[in-house]
Amino acid sequence: MAKKDEQNFVMHIAKREDDFPQWYTDVILKTDMVDYSDVKGCMVIKPYGYGVWELIQSEMDKRFKETGHVNAYFPLFIPESLLMKEAEHVEGFAPEVAWVTHGGSEKLTERLAIRPTSETIIGSMYSKWIQSYRDLPVLMNQWCNVVRWEKSTRPFLRTSEFLWQEGHTAHETFDEAQEETMRMLGVYREFAENVLAIPVITGRKSEKEKFAGAQETYTMEAMMQDGKALQMGTSHNMGTNFAKSYDIQYLSKEGKLEYCFTTSWGTSTRMIGGLIMVHGDDRGLVLPPRVAPIQVAILPIAQHKPGVLEKADELLQTLKAAGVRAKVDSSDQTAGWKFNQWEMKGVPIRIEVGPKDIEKNQVVAVRRDDLEKQFIPMEEVSARIPAMLDEVHDGLFNKALKLREEKTTDATTFEQLCDGVQHGFVRAMWCGETGCELAIKEKSGGATTRCAPFEQKELSDVCVHCGKPAKTMTYFAKAY
Repeated sequence: MAKKDEQNFVMHIAKREDDFPQWYTDVILKTDMVDYSDVKGCMVIKPYGYGVWELIQSEMDKRFKETGHVNAYFPLFIPESLLMKEAEHVEGFAPEVAWVTHGGSEKLTERLAIRPTSETIIGSMYSKWIQSYRDLPVLMNQWCNVVRWEKSTRPFLRTSEFLWQEGHTAHETFDEAQEETMRMLGVYREFAENVLAIPVITGRKSEKEKFAGAQETYTMEAMMQDGKALQMGTSHNMGTNFAKSYDIQYLSKEGKLEYCFTTSWGTSTRMIGGLIMVHGDDRGLVLPPRVAPIQVAILPIAQHKPGVLEKADELLQTLKAAGVRAKVDSSDQTAGWKFNQWEMKGVPIRIEVGPKDIEKNQVVAVRRDDLEKQFIPMEEVSARIPAMLDEVHDGLFNKALKLREEKTTDATTFEQLCDGVQHGFVRAMWCGETGCELAIKEKSGGATTRCAPFEQKELSDVCVHCGKPAKTMTYFAKAY
């Protein structure tokens, strides 16, 4: 395909540097990840996008089970009286709750909330199931949908209905609950870095930003290519707040009735939006190999010639036997069109095989992340391609980490903070007071505290904004 035609092929994708939000919208629509639905604020996840979610589910679920958790399912509907039992929790979610008021033509005697999260309904069940210390710990997770009536929506990042997992556990002591909270945050971080190839910063949320009803909230934050932050997952230590509201008690070894300490933790389809904005380029998607529905696209060149399609199918079987998710594109489109199509869809590797390659007993392999060609002998395909997929993963992670480091600055003055958050993350000392936090957001044009990282360093001894004694080094950024 001529260079001009190749450029025309991606003309309908905005350039990242010109309009990053439009680029994101163009990419998710042009690559068949998602579509808008007739329901305001809701998305349709198309098969290609859902394929990514299925792989995310599979990888995460394996990690949950390895840490002793089991899956369950709880009702979508929550009676209003049940939701109202935990005041702080209700206040935090009230503006986003969708209510069911009628069943058929009959008005319900009590409104039903469509779950914005499940602490309440799960807490009510735990109060039934937990009677003794012998019943603890309870380690459950559920994969489900939730509804939060958002005013401003964007597919994957923020929609009125979205898919997620939510873990809910109950323990005898605060220390056990805290250990669980940190363990699952660690699971999330390992998953983000080793599966999604996204470097993340983990730490504690501020009082203002913590989950409604939680004692402590911990988060993992990732930087998108435009320098904004995206909260990729959170883990909460609830203390005994929900246990007291929902009467989750157990008889201790000493024969005393005690309240459980509970946790919750969750990630969602927002991670798909994150991996798009971390790895994508002006050609379209760049999918991390471990969640790519198709890891290798096999493109037969001059497929009408004898033996080409047969060799392509032979390669397909070889790769499948090696555990690689592969597909042969035998459509009647031109080779140039196929190159562009699979690049736009972010497939980690494409393999080209034509009559000349068959004569030389080789294939041409092109990595999506750097578009470099490699010539691989046929007999080495089953070993080289899986290794190359790992190289693509490492390349994506290192590229994202380098960008984050380049766009992260330290600030000791408020002017430096305001300038830095226009381009990326800013580390600065902060007093920890909510009033100061709100003032920073207003004066900086929208910067929020992302987290107080576990890896602390002292940049100064006073708050970057108000000058009061500093309590913690905190990451500030504009965020999605």
